[in-house]
Amino acid sequence: MRSEFLPFSRPQISEADIAAVGEVLRSGWITTGTKNAEFEQKFSEYTGAQQSVALASATAGMHLLLHALGIGAGDEVITPSMTWVSTVNLIKLCGATPVFVDVDKDTLMTDATRIAEKLTTRTRLIIPVHFAGAAVDMQPIRELAATKNIALAEDAAHAAGTTYHGDPIGKHGTAIFSFHPIKNMTTGEGGMFCSDDAELAARIRRLKFHGLGVDAFDRQMQGRSPQAEVLEPAYKYNLTDIAAVLGSRQLANLDQFNQRRTVLAQHYHQLLADVPEVQPLRVPNYEMQHAWHLFIVRLDIDKVGFSRDEFMQRLKARNIGTGLHFKAVHSQKYYLETMGAQDLPNTEWNSARICSLPLFPEMSLADVEDVVATIKEVLTA
Repeated sequence: MRSEFLPFSRPQISEADIAAVGEVLRSGWITTGTKNAEFEQKFSEYTGAQQSVALASATAGMHLLLHALGIGAGDEVITPSMTWVSTVNLIKLCGATPVFVDVDKDTLMTDATRIAEKLTTRTRLIIPVHFAGAAVDMQPIRELAATKNIALAEDAAHAAGTTYHGDPIGKHGTAIFSFHPIKNMTTGEGGMFCSDDAELAARIRRLKFHGLGVDAFDRQMQGRSPQAEVLEPAYKYNLTDIAAVLGSRQLANLDQFNQRRTVLAQHYHQLLADVPEVQPLRVPNYEMQHAWHLFIVRLDIDKVGFSRDEFMQRLKARNIGTGLHFKAVHSQKYYLETMGAQDLPNTEWNSARICSLPLFPEMSLADVEDVVATIKEVLTA
């Protein structure tokens, strides 16, 4: 058994990152300022996004999007139940109805055919979810949304560095990224709203900071104009410069981080090939570049005779950390009680079996070997 605990994730923070944050702290300007502007510009250059707006979280970005689109009572928003609960919480909080769509059993991502089956005259927004670092097959979904004149926003929380048909996620349409500490790059907490709709991005920028007619940091004023007018009531979801400078540093190393994640994921695949009780997700067969945000497996609970939760507990007892991404939203207590049972067989099958194994750039190949050896031990104990 390992002598030290191996967490399922750990942010990659260098001494240079820490020094850059220290410089901002010593500068006297630590809230939204030049470092935010630089981070937004660099993220646009990296993704090809026409507009990038830095925010306090990806959840903030989803909230502002729903507000900007005027989604409320009587409206429906289609999204997978196999996702983090924040999106669905926000749909409910704005008064709209979440409509859950099933996913592919082996990629955990939805598709245009499944979405089309859920469309009604009340559908206002479709939110497909890029999962674990893989890209949703977006082109058919974009065509469907355009034909039906329905808004489309990509949940790209798992997709920093992911590409689809050669283009980075975030280049086309609207996408919302997360920089939570477990993500491939982090700002501590934070997110980025990317869009090729300049008018929508301008509204998001206004809504993120009290509805002022200028950004929290005006590039011309080197601060905020004292005559700034409130154009509409809004929120306070701006990112600090402390976080933004870390984001710029992380972004510069993102490709390197993801290359290391790919090496580790490939090693997992090789070692788990002879462990039929533990099945990794399938990599989609269309053109895309996987960012390997997570390495997710499904436990054959019928064959092994114990639950996924027990599997995770046994690994933890042997100093191997794991994660759960995710318990299906519709099976959460509130949604089960208020919305009832849902016909989502692939989502439910996976929700009972998925487990995220340790994956972060500082891991060694020996760490991967420890994880797989421990899995084998747990399965034969």
